[in-house]
Amino acid sequence: MSSVTLSEIRPDIEDAVLALRVSPAQDQFVSGVARSLIDAATEPEAHPWIRVVLADDVPVGFVMVSWDVVPVPDKLWGPYFLWRLLIDSRYQRQGHGAAAVGLVADAVRADGGTMLFTSCGQGEGGPQPFYEGLGFVPTGEVDSHGEVHLALDLTGRAAR
Repeated sequence: MSSVTLSEIRPDIEDAVLALRVSPAQDQFVSGVARSLIDAATEPEAHPWIRVVLADDVPVGFVMVSWDVVPVPDKLWGPYFLWRLLIDSRYQRQGHGAAAVGLVADAVRADGGTMLFTSCGQGEGGPQPFYEGLGFVPTGEVDSHGEVHLALDLTGRAAR
């Protein structure tokens, strides 16, 4: 397995990060990197924490977390909310997504967080089984976009 790390987006890899894409069937479940960066810029109150997922220093994915926010119903979830997770279609099913979520969980835990939240669309090919396989459990909340909310308890063993 590759060595997976998270890094800030550097100028020398920015084009490669912007080129990351999920499969067409997954487009309905996750926004692309460019859209995510626009969302981050237009929603600074979400305290976006943005990282590229690197596998042996090759950009394979993108994560964006709403970092240490005060939740606002149906607008801001948190305090730590995995807002976007995108693994390029060429690099899926190789453990990179699970490793990235584990690294995010470790960073949140190091910051004092005890829960990591996320949400996902429902439907065939959706990411809910992936998240549940990592230990996320549904919270019972479905937001105004129809997304199911999930939570990962970080008070136990390290994620991964």
